[in-house]
Amino acid sequence: MKRHNTHEKTILQQPEIGKVILLEAESGSSRLEVLQQWLQVGEENKAKTWLLSFNSQEDGLWAGLNEWLNQILPDIQAKAPHLITKHSYELAMILPALRRQISVRNPNLTDSSIDDERVRNYPLDRAYRIVHGVIDLLDSWYDYTDGSPWLIACNDYEQAGFLVRRFFAELIRRRGQKLKLSLLFATPPNTGETASAHLNQKFLAQKISLQLPAEPEVVISQEKMSQLAQNLEEQIARDPIELEIHGPRLVSYWLKSDQPEKALIWQARLLGIYNHQGFYEDALVYCESVATQLDHLCGTDNNMRWNMVGNLFNCYATTKNIAKAYQIVQEEALLKLDAPAQLVRAYYIMAMFHTRFLPEHDHALAEDYLNRSLSILADPTSDIPADDRHFMAAFDMNGLALVKHRQGVPQEAIALCKSAIEEFKNNLSEGKHRLHRSVLDYNIAQVYAAMGELEEAVIYFTAAIAADPNYSEYYNDRGNAYQRMGHLENALDDYHQAIELSPPYYEVWMNMGHCYYLKGLIEEAIKAYSVALDLQPTQTPVLIARAQAFEACGHLEEALLDYNAALDFISQQPLLLANRATLHYELGQLSEALSDLSAAIALSPDNPDLYQNRAIVLISLGQSDAASADLQTYLRLNPNATDRAEVEESLSSLSKG
Repeated sequence: MKRHNTHEKTILQQPEIGKVILLEAESGSSRLEVLQQWLQVGEENKAKTWLLSFNSQEDGLWAGLNEWLNQILPDIQAKAPHLITKHSYELAMILPALRRQISVRNPNLTDSSIDDERVRNYPLDRAYRIVHGVIDLLDSWYDYTDGSPWLIACNDYEQAGFLVRRFFAELIRRRGQKLKLSLLFATPPNTGETASAHLNQKFLAQKISLQLPAEPEVVISQEKMSQLAQNLEEQIARDPIELEIHGPRLVSYWLKSDQPEKALIWQARLLGIYNHQGFYEDALVYCESVATQLDHLCGTDNNMRWNMVGNLFNCYATTKNIAKAYQIVQEEALLKLDAPAQLVRAYYIMAMFHTRFLPEHDHALAEDYLNRSLSILADPTSDIPADDRHFMAAFDMNGLALVKHRQGVPQEAIALCKSAIEEFKNNLSEGKHRLHRSVLDYNIAQVYAAMGELEEAVIYFTAAIAADPNYSEYYNDRGNAYQRMGHLENALDDYHQAIELSPPYYEVWMNMGHCYYLKGLIEEAIKAYSVALDLQPTQTPVLIARAQAFEACGHLEEALLDYNAALDFISQQPLLLANRATLHYELGQLSEALSDLSAAIALSPDNPDLYQNRAIVLISLGQSDAASADLQTYLRLNPNATDRAEVEESLSSLSKG
């Protein structure tokens, strides 16, 4: 790392396009001047420049990115308003105030359900689709600009939220070259590597350390912070959008005030919002305060306690802190809740721990917890309203179906899901619990698909779609069923609809690539695989699939690059090595082919085909004795080989020299 004692106008050189400079220096006016000078040099070179500040504690999880989008949105609206419509979901999540101005396209029931209707939490990686959707928005908008380079200086980058740091790492990886983008991350001394941990180091152009004067922190009195917090509370009132926008700042104000305990209720509310939106990694900032002060927060309100335990469980479990999630449910729910309705919910979560989350699955114990829950619901003396009782019973049946599916008894799983559906139909009005009804149909479809009963799977996928027609994954999974049935046009229609309904995710593009390949549309398959790899370049199944597509088109060099990339991730794959060896051989790279086949044989010494293939390479290299030995091994391992006569003839020829 370069170290400098002073800063000058030219101290930070403009990096090459698609690269990042990491600057470590004390925060303050001196560092800000360095950033401004760097941007000024860029402007003199006709670049578009932005200076962004990052303070997720006060400006929320999207701090910095929301500032940038607010700055560029008017230009996008003027030049390409259709892009705002297309990416309304991503923009509305990052800029909540936009929800007052635009309609979000294709809302699904997971987004729109409230209170007890919320029965599905998004998986961890669904939030990453927002990141990729915004990158696609910027990619498209760039085509409407004058093509100038972009320079962005990110001040206080160590304070950026998890998703924002992921965004900038993905932006420079995916579109750094096209956007002619250069980034500067400014952090305090010794914090840069942690702040830029998401960044692939190949995009890091330079690390610089500047010795700049530290400036005293501006201190605002606790009384003044209390007044600011009270004013902000009045502004937020009961407006959920205002809470999303200003809630983090309100928490910060109260924590710095003479009444820090008043921050807790707002931390709990933000935790609930982030949990519902699937922003689990950023929600962790509030988890510890809520978890350690549940008694103070909830008092005797056990409904509130359960809601908080559920939010904490989701955040900890989804971010793989299973031990903490288990502790929260055990200590703050099972040991402190005794009302039947809360125990029913707690038993359900304990069942999910044992059948899904804990490293050692105990499906029998999971089944026991669910049966305990169902026993409470079957007890007529339980103080649970009838509608809630029927809903919870259906929910438990759904959980028990998952256990049965994992125990390898799919027919019982299907029967339980169907019983849950009947519970709804017979006891609850049609408009209630629409999301859970769709989930039950979806679960039945998944079990049928796993059993290979694809026509039944399609029927239930279709029912799930009818109940929740904007949920992208339903179309993706039905498309997979159609593809397995050979109904490729139906599959493609579903994949296209899945893409239309969601910010981008690699799985649907991968599946579309497979479908095009099966149709013989190899170039289209390559395009789809390429989109999947743009979104997730470490997916070896996609790399292998695209390599095979390239190979089918005769693009051997491109295929070789994909095999190389796949083997960088999974080097101990004998068949993958054998495939690459075939390419090396066809390209005349005999030594490389021999090396790959020898490595494959070392990993899979009982595979006869590997010896036969290596014999072919050895013959081309003029190594007759070694080739003979491999052919003999081939026949020994494959005594009923259909080509035995041809191999014996080859051995005879080799023995004659």
